[in-house]
Amino acid sequence: MTRWAMVADLRSCVGCQTCTAACKHTNATSPSVQWRRVLDIESGEFPDVRRTFVPVGCMHCEDPPCMHVCPSTATDRRPDGIVTIDYDLCIGCAYCAVACPYQARYKVDKPVFSYGAGGQMKNEAQREDPARIGVAQKCTFCSERVDYGLENGLTPGIDPEATPACVNSCIAEALHFGDLEEASSNVSTLLRENETFRMHQEVGTNSGFHYIWAANGQDDGSAQAYADTACGSNDIGGAAPWLQQHWDWRAAGNFICGGTGSGLLIAAALASLMAIPVQLPILAGLGFVGLGLFLVWLETGRPLRAPLNVMKNINTSWMTRESLVAIPLFPLGLLAIYSGATGLSLATGVIALGFVYCQARIIKAARGIPAWRADEIVPLIVSSGLVEGFGLFTILLVIFTPVAVASNAATWGGVVIVVTTIRAWAWSRYRQNLERDAPTGTKQALAGISKTLALAGHGLPVIFAIAVLFDPAGASWIALAAGLLMLGSGWLIKSVIILRAAYNQGFAIERTPMRGNGGAGPGARPGY
Repeated sequence: MTRWAMVADLRSCVGCQTCTAACKHTNATSPSVQWRRVLDIESGEFPDVRRTFVPVGCMHCEDPPCMHVCPSTATDRRPDGIVTIDYDLCIGCAYCAVACPYQARYKVDKPVFSYGAGGQMKNEAQREDPARIGVAQKCTFCSERVDYGLENGLTPGIDPEATPACVNSCIAEALHFGDLEEASSNVSTLLRENETFRMHQEVGTNSGFHYIWAANGQDDGSAQAYADTACGSNDIGGAAPWLQQHWDWRAAGNFICGGTGSGLLIAAALASLMAIPVQLPILAGLGFVGLGLFLVWLETGRPLRAPLNVMKNINTSWMTRESLVAIPLFPLGLLAIYSGATGLSLATGVIALGFVYCQARIIKAARGIPAWRADEIVPLIVSSGLVEGFGLFTILLVIFTPVAVASNAATWGGVVIVVTTIRAWAWSRYRQNLERDAPTGTKQALAGISKTLALAGHGLPVIFAIAVLFDPAGASWIALAAGLLMLGSGWLIKSVIILRAAYNQGFAIERTPMRGNGGAGPGARPGY
């Protein structure tokens, strides 16, 4: 077997960006798209300040999150370890981009040239690849050069014609490419003879990009891992986490509408057991779910191929599973409305529970966003969907059948207390988990709504649920207030998690390298 990998010697890299320019020239990427780039990280405090240049890009992981989440199977991993994208299959949903812990993926929605429309250079106009518009793109380890070399008896990493452009261009010979499975290869030799690390090993991707920071035996023990030191760091080179820009209000709308609609269908299913009319809630629930799916469809870069290609990866993609669960949801819900059968209402509620669970797992599978990949996100999203759904169900009851609230006050109050308490517990666990290891921006965004959520989202609905038991005459108005708070607080949680707390992983170096006469130093993890 072969596993192609890259090794960057941080002791040698001078930050000249020649590799970036070579990559851009070779692959004709759009302005602002850099498959290979070099970070400029300053760490420490005066007078002990260090500057480290760190080449980054696609890490060609052994366990690539981007491949697992891709609903169209466009992202794949070759037997030789190179992670590829099939532009003809990709739907441009950007799920892979938020799943990547290395910020290595880009999506360009329209042709862009260096000097604007009408002023492009000739080579840009000739080399533009329309297949890359609206879909994910990233470093390929120059796989076409590697394949050409192998077909012609050349050795990738040794012969320039078979070696990635960034490696060929490196003026300091800091970048190396070769086969990890071959013990005598250049990269295997480098890894044996030097101290190395791989970025974000805690995420478990087993990346194919290694960094040298010292030769074996040269570390005096002063270089601590960033996890064990309080060493400060400035975001000089864009290394600190930043808010993801791939999923915007349309994605947030999908999770808001999908969770609310699913919760409403579940509430309607339970209400059907009590002979409460549920035709309108079921119709509204289907409408919300449909609206959410429509919004996320609007976000795809290739919307015409999305409806079919999104179904291709049932084995590992929760986006595919969400789409497949939605298929029977709508006809079953409409049959429940038409027939009024309790069994069909219950079946619709069960499928709706599966739908909101899939949505929760979609978020969790995005390993590139610390606020999303936490285990506690699943119970939080599911319970929030239930709270939103029961809140909207309450609003509909008060408006159209207010007598149902008063006559079922005890049951209604009990359900509100249970689902709200579960979400409060899930929110508390979620916050506690992220306080241990999340970007500072994420913590601040969540802390900003914590008090509001505790009072308006959890405390007051429970108080109102208890109040209904003691004031049946005012049950409708009290229940309406509770329903509005339950619905609004759920929307607040999701909008903040998707749009304001979704800082990506950023970049980190486990050690700063030995350079010249200076010894190795503590690593840097900006933004944490």
